[in-house]
Amino acid sequence: MKKYIIYIGILVAGLLLGWILFGTVSTNETIHKHEEENTKNQLWTCSMHPHILKPEAGKCPICAMELIAIDARADGLTIGQFTMSENAMALANIETTVVGVGSAHQNGIKLSGKIVQNEEANAVQVSYFSGRIERLNVNFEGEQIRKGQLLATIYSPELFAAQQELLTAVSLKESQPSLYNAVRNKLKLWKLSDNQINQIESSGKVKENFPVYATVSGTVSQKLVDQGETVKQGQPLLKIANLNTVWAEFDVYENQISHVKKGNSIHINTNTNPPKIIRSKISFVDPVLNNTTRTITVRSVLNNSNGSLKPGMFVQGILESKISASESNLLSIPKTAILWTGKRSVVYVKSQDKPVFEMREVTLGSVIGKNYEVLDGLNSNEQIVVNGTFTVDAAAQLQGKKSMMNKEGAETMTGHEGHTEVNSSSKLNNKRLEVSVQFQGQLKDLVDDYISLKNALVLGENNNAHRISKELVVTLADVNMKLLTDAQSHTAWMEIEKLLNKESLALSKTTKIDKQRAHFLNLSIAMTKAVQHFGINQKVYQQFCPMADDDKGASWLSFESEIKNPYFGKVMLNCGNTVSEIN
Repeated sequence: MKKYIIYIGILVAGLLLGWILFGTVSTNETIHKHEEENTKNQLWTCSMHPHILKPEAGKCPICAMELIAIDARADGLTIGQFTMSENAMALANIETTVVGVGSAHQNGIKLSGKIVQNEEANAVQVSYFSGRIERLNVNFEGEQIRKGQLLATIYSPELFAAQQELLTAVSLKESQPSLYNAVRNKLKLWKLSDNQINQIESSGKVKENFPVYATVSGTVSQKLVDQGETVKQGQPLLKIANLNTVWAEFDVYENQISHVKKGNSIHINTNTNPPKIIRSKISFVDPVLNNTTRTITVRSVLNNSNGSLKPGMFVQGILESKISASESNLLSIPKTAILWTGKRSVVYVKSQDKPVFEMREVTLGSVIGKNYEVLDGLNSNEQIVVNGTFTVDAAAQLQGKKSMMNKEGAETMTGHEGHTEVNSSSKLNNKRLEVSVQFQGQLKDLVDDYISLKNALVLGENNNAHRISKELVVTLADVNMKLLTDAQSHTAWMEIEKLLNKESLALSKTTKIDKQRAHFLNLSIAMTKAVQHFGINQKVYQQFCPMADDDKGASWLSFESEIKNPYFGKVMLNCGNTVSEIN
C-alpha cells in the first residue's frame, strides 16, 4: 500500500512540475503573440490634436505633447469609420433614410430655367432714310407701343432733295410720265405711303421733318438711339418685343439628355402670385452642348396674353420622361444627402444598429424630382444621412477620418527622416466652389455678424450676444440664393443655410451664456463650411479648443491669429490653437 502511495505522489509531482515548466512557456508565448498583434494594430495620437495618427510613440509635431496609445480596431471599427455620441446626433438633428430603388422616377425629371422673350415674335424698328432725329417719342424701355404709332420725326437732307425732285416731276407728268413714276417709286422705297406722297404733290410744299411710324405692336425692349442723334439708312432705332407669347428655357445636364425629346410634356411651376402650374410641351432641344456649363437648352412656348410671365423670371419644370425597365432598377437618394467637392460626390453611410458612420464616394446619374440616381457607390437598403450631413462631415474631420475635403483621412507619419505630419484641415483651403463676388460680399456681411457674436461670447456679454444674434438672423435672410447659378453651390448652401438658420434663431431666443455657447458650437461648424466652400475674399483663421463641449472639442472662426476662446471666455481665454488658415 505504501508503495502505491509513493508512485501516485511521484506522478502528481511530475505532472505539477511539467505544468510549471511548459505551461508557463506556452502562456508566455500566447501573451507575447497577443502583444505582437496588438502592437501591429496600435496607433498613437495627440490628446490635443486627435487628427494626428502615428504608428509609434513619440511627440506631437504641433504641440510637442507625448502621444498616447490607441488601438485603431479595439472598438471593432475600420480606419475609415467613426462614431458620434447620441447627444451630438440629437443636437445636430441628424436624420437618415434607407436607400431605395426606382422611387426617384415617380416625380419626373426636375429642371431649372427662366422666362425669356420669344425671339420669333420680336422685331427691330429701323430708319428707312438717313437724317437727324428731331424728336423721339419713345422715352423709356418697357413702354408699350401699337402698330401705326408715331415713334420719331427725322430731318433728312436726302428726303428733302427727293421731294423737290417730285415737285419738278409733277410739272412734267404729262410729257415724261416715266420720270414722274420713277421719282414716286424712289420715295416709296423710303417707306413713304401714297397718301404722304399725294399730300406733297397737292400742297406743292417740301416737308422738312418726316415721321417714323411703328410697323408692329409690342413692348420696347431696347432703345438704341437718343433724340438729336444722326442715323443712317437701315440703322436700328428700337427693339420691340411681342410678349403675348414667351419662351420658358431650361438647362439640361449632360447625363439627362437621353431623357429629353421634342414633344415631351412638361409641367412648369411659376413664382407668380398666386403661383400656378402650366402644362406645356418641349418645342425645341438644342443640338449643341455648351462646353462651359456642360448643358443643353430646351424650350417651351407659353401663352402670356395676360402679361403675368415676365422675361427674367425663374421657373421650375417637371419633365415627364419614359424610363426604361433597366433604368427603373437604379438606386435613388435625396439631394440633401449629397456633399460635393470638385468632381467628387460623397454621402455618409450609417450602421443599421450603431451610431457608426463612414464616408462613401458615389457616382451620380440624372436629377429626377428631389432625388439623384446613384450609378455606383451604394447598395440597396443601406442607411444614409439626409439631414445634418455637414455636421457629420465636421465630426469626421475632427477625428481625422475620411471626409468631403480629405478623401484619404489623416495622414500618418512613418517616423523616417524627412517625413512631416500633414494637418488634414489645411487641405480644406484648396477646395472652393465658384460663386459670384456679389454672393461672397453677402457672405462676408454674415461672417462679420458671426465674428461680432464670437467677440461678445469671449467677453461673456450675454445681452450683447443676444442682440447680435438677432442681427445675424436678419443678415442671413438677406442672402440671395439666386446668385448661385450651379447645382453644386446651390445644394451646398441650402444645407449650410438650414443649420445657420436653426442655430441663429435658437441664439436669438436665449440670454443664458451657456446655452448661447452651445448653439454657437454648431453655428461655427456651418459657418466654417460656408467660408471653406464660397470664400469671403479675406483670410480667416479656424481655431480649435480640445476642452470645449465637455472635452469633445469645438472650433470657431476668427479674423485674428491670437487665440481668444469664446467657449470659456476669461476663465480659459487662450486655450486652443489655430488648425488652419482659410484664404
